[in-house]
Amino acid sequence: MWTPVGRGRWHGRALTVWAAAAAHRGLLKPRPTPTREAAAKSRTLDRLYSSADRKEKIDLSRFSVENIRNFSIIAHVDHGKSTLADRLLELTGTIDKTKNNKQVLDKLQVERERGITVKAQTASLFYNCEGKQYLLNLIDTPGHVDFSYEVSRSLSACQGVLLVVDANEGIQAQTVANFFLAFEAQLSIIPVINKVDLKNADPERVEKQIEKVFDIPSDECIKISAKLGTNVERVLQAVIKRIPPPKVHRKNPLKALVFDSTFDQYRGVIANVALFDGVVSKGDKIVSAHTKKTYEVNEVGVLNPNEQPTHKLYAGQVGYLIAGMKDVTEAQIGDTLYLHKQPVEPLPGFKSAKPMVFAGMYPIDQSEYNNLKSAVEKLTINDSSVTVHRDSSLALGAGWRLGFLGLLHMEVFNQRLEQEYNASVILTTPTVPYKAVLSSAKLIKEYREKEITIINPAQFPDKSKVTEYLEPVVLGTIITPDEYTGKVMMLCQARRAVQKNMMYIDQNRVMLKYLFPLNEIVVDFYDSLKSLSSGYARDKAHSVGKAVCERLKESLPRQLFEIAVQAAVGSKIIARETVKAYRKNVLAKCYGGDITRKMKLLKRQAEGKKKLRKIGNIEVPKDAFIKVLRTQCDK
Repeated sequence: MWTPVGRGRWHGRALTVWAAAAAHRGLLKPRPTPTREAAAKSRTLDRLYSSADRKEKIDLSRFSVENIRNFSIIAHVDHGKSTLADRLLELTGTIDKTKNNKQVLDKLQVERERGITVKAQTASLFYNCEGKQYLLNLIDTPGHVDFSYEVSRSLSACQGVLLVVDANEGIQAQTVANFFLAFEAQLSIIPVINKVDLKNADPERVEKQIEKVFDIPSDECIKISAKLGTNVERVLQAVIKRIPPPKVHRKNPLKALVFDSTFDQYRGVIANVALFDGVVSKGDKIVSAHTKKTYEVNEVGVLNPNEQPTHKLYAGQVGYLIAGMKDVTEAQIGDTLYLHKQPVEPLPGFKSAKPMVFAGMYPIDQSEYNNLKSAVEKLTINDSSVTVHRDSSLALGAGWRLGFLGLLHMEVFNQRLEQEYNASVILTTPTVPYKAVLSSAKLIKEYREKEITIINPAQFPDKSKVTEYLEPVVLGTIITPDEYTGKVMMLCQARRAVQKNMMYIDQNRVMLKYLFPLNEIVVDFYDSLKSLSSGYARDKAHSVGKAVCERLKESLPRQLFEIAVQAAVGSKIIARETVKAYRKNVLAKCYGGDITRKMKLLKRQAEGKKKLRKIGNIEVPKDAFIKVLRTQCDK
């Protein structure tokens, strides 16, 4: 096995002989003469590395607070966030410019397969502007509404954002939602109109939309093509000029915010931190404000975009920290880290994510329960917005009731379990949480409160013991071309929505705001052909119950007697299907003869089946449950 140069094992003539042989075989080629621009970037990066260990450690002490910018990219789905991030990485020399640079910061397999960003990713960029060297910390965020919690956490480490809008599509729903997240955090907002190279692009129309909806002057918009790299350098210049440096104090004791984390099976928890005060370096003893546990820092560094160790991290900078946290409960998103014996006031942290969709998760084989438990615990470190409660089912065994921010979030979590941990699971039909106001004194005493939250349909209390049921509602924003306004309004009314606002954002596009019952939109609101309620609204209970009964009828094995499959709401039966019995031909031995003989045999058979139905037991195979649940999810 050959050992690389620099490890001290190749010496003198052996290296010379190997080099000559390699050159003869064509393995070594002349090094191309670098361009003036490439050489300048190379010298710039070389100066960043300390002379003691040029290949491993970057010296971040060179960057004063005034030369640091922390910013995030926010946008609606598929408006070009990740493509813009790729161009910024290339422009700053962080990665080589090649045709293969697509979704460089999207590291998960599920992200590349689906073409979406699921996990916010950080990258530190080094950029020279007007003779000064700047450290730009970029955070690329997801665009889908299900991952808005990732966006809100990322913004806590930033002083400004790039709001990317598609020049063809214009402002869309998640553009509005992300704008207000940044606006409420009092961040500087730079509007960027992307995809101006498209044939149907209309950047002037989008400028007017931005001015009308967000009250941002049109002359502040930057028109670019991230795909072609057109005008992207203006974005970097705007980041430096229009986003302020962080307000921090390096002489104060350490105060670091954990805004994200990942789990490595060999090194434990890797915490993404933003330093608000002080300095942290390898060997420091730090304390978690949440758990009060003390850790020794094993490694600090920045993401460039891969992990790059540094000597120290300074206030105002964003990087990663490894401190031997092995237990999944030790890494709390929103936690404050400080130096041992130098306690500080904890930072506000984050509001806990509110799950909107619940589903049961069970191992296909109960012998895999412990392995699946470990996988779920590790994955919830990487995705802290998932809530986990232990659950059990007579049919499926021990499992969990998981809470997700949406249906796509649930699908991505399941896909990551399969891809990253090789876990096969059964997911039940997604439901939404309900509240019940109890009228029964016995139940109030049992639950110790009058109003309870129900996340499992099996725990739904009987109507006779409840004063009223409450369902979650959400304020939804819909932006549509005006020719579809009538159809969209009819669809919303069919979903029991209440209109709150209607505004034309330009001559052809309308922004509608509706108050929706969550169970009406959680499954597939965007496709009316697949509309199906996953909640337990009683006006749709009959159709839902009938559909489940029909699927179960197809899946249950036939018996020697009839099986009734019923759906009930409380004590009221709302749907029924019958699995027909196997029937022996008792008349096969009768060749003619009196009809009374045949009637006697048939009567005896009917009595036997009636008796068997009273004493017969039906064992529903697990495969039947799996088939019903999978079919329901597929539909």
